[in-house]
Amino acid sequence: MISNNSITKTLPQGWKKCKFSDIATIRNGYAFSKNDFSREQNHDNGIPLIKQTQLDGNKVDLSKACYLPTNYLKEYSDFLIQKNDVLIGMSGSIGKLCIYQHDFPALQNQRTGLIKTYNNEIDNKFFWLFLQTIETKLMSGSKGVGVQNISSNDIEDIEFSLPPLSEQQRIVAKIDSLFSELENGVTMLKTIKAQLAIYRQAVFKWAFEGKLTEEWRHINTNENQENTIRDMTIARDMEVGKEKYKNIDQEFPIYELPKEWKWVSIGYISKGVSYGTSSKSSKKGKVVVLRMGNIQNGTFVYDDLAYTSNKKEIEKYQLHEGDVLFNRTNSPELVGKTALYNGSIPSIFAGYLIRLNQISYINASYLTYYLNSPHARECGNIAKTDGVNQSNINGTKLSTYPFPLCSKSEQQAIVSAIESRLSVCDKLEQTIDQTLALSASLRQSILKKAFEGRLVPQDPNDEPAEKLLERIKAEKAAVLEKQKKTRKRGKIWSIN
Repeated sequence: MISNNSITKTLPQGWKKCKFSDIATIRNGYAFSKNDFSREQNHDNGIPLIKQTQLDGNKVDLSKACYLPTNYLKEYSDFLIQKNDVLIGMSGSIGKLCIYQHDFPALQNQRTGLIKTYNNEIDNKFFWLFLQTIETKLMSGSKGVGVQNISSNDIEDIEFSLPPLSEQQRIVAKIDSLFSELENGVTMLKTIKAQLAIYRQAVFKWAFEGKLTEEWRHINTNENQENTIRDMTIARDMEVGKEKYKNIDQEFPIYELPKEWKWVSIGYISKGVSYGTSSKSSKKGKVVVLRMGNIQNGTFVYDDLAYTSNKKEIEKYQLHEGDVLFNRTNSPELVGKTALYNGSIPSIFAGYLIRLNQISYINASYLTYYLNSPHARECGNIAKTDGVNQSNINGTKLSTYPFPLCSKSEQQAIVSAIESRLSVCDKLEQTIDQTLALSASLRQSILKKAFEGRLVPQDPNDEPAEKLLERIKAEKAAVLEKQKKTRKRGKIWSIN
């Protein structure tokens, strides 16, 4: 049984306590044959079939609807869906609630429940809004192993506070007004959040075009390309020696850099890229195995972790603070994402990641930010090879990426300029997320007040709900009597 705590001990003036079954019933759909389905709507197949998988948020999604023969509308009229009918998922997508808002009729598939009031003196939208307040309880009360089901008996046992019809309409109007204001605010916040994402990419673009440090270069006039190449060459000779490296592949686009900078290859600034472990990890172990799913927004997140206790693996693939890891295999839109390891948790890295092993002259954050920049992503789109649902960028190809080399001190200045801007974005985005979460809880608070009779004032001139309930029960009795006498094939008025 599904408990319902939304009924207050003291009802508002003119309200009447009842049960769901006193005012409405649940009609199940029909198991139409797949042989009758048409993917396209036409003159002969013009009636959409509503499945519970199409109950999407507050609306019925017809974008992937199947269509039934037009003459079925008359033959299966017992399963007719009309505008403003309330639908509920009864199996699998349990508890999903929608109002059918289309002007044309549809037919109801099996396990899609249609909530039908016994007369038209209950506002359908009011009833639908009430059901939203118990949606979580409907899902928690589901039964079954694997595919979850919800019983109409449980729903029909739910208590319901019935207001007068006029007050129902005032409540709906007030909720619509408040929800509209909320939705406008949510839309604005989501727009700002989307603009922040665009701004982040713009920051990366400006950074690696030298625009964020133009003033810095005007002040630090001793910085020049010749000195940068000299210092880089010294560092490379000390750490790598005269070992050859891959040059920039000519297929990659490059743009004009500040005169103090120079395009070089990733291979030039690396001691040689290396792949992670291909050994199977465990749910428990001594050391974390960082995988591609742990890379989020340029850093590692320690969720859904894998582990290893293999000493040889730990010794060979151990990560050190400042290591930059590149995701070589992932979906086409995510391949190439890069993160900086900060050394906070002892870890090794998995085979779908590449360690860049950059020379000490290269600032690790500068390298990480660059590989997450629009230009590096453009290079990735050229470099990747696509398979089924996955793309790959191997270490050899990565070594031929172009890299905008500037002096070590300017690298640090660029990192500081990026992080100061991203910090503002992070704080603003956090505020937006908190406000969006608050708006969701505010919706529930509005609904709670509405169904406790505290959202709009009661009007003593309204006809008491008790009289309304008497008429509904009379009509229910008449409907049930008629069913006994004229029960038709396949007609189902409740789900056991």
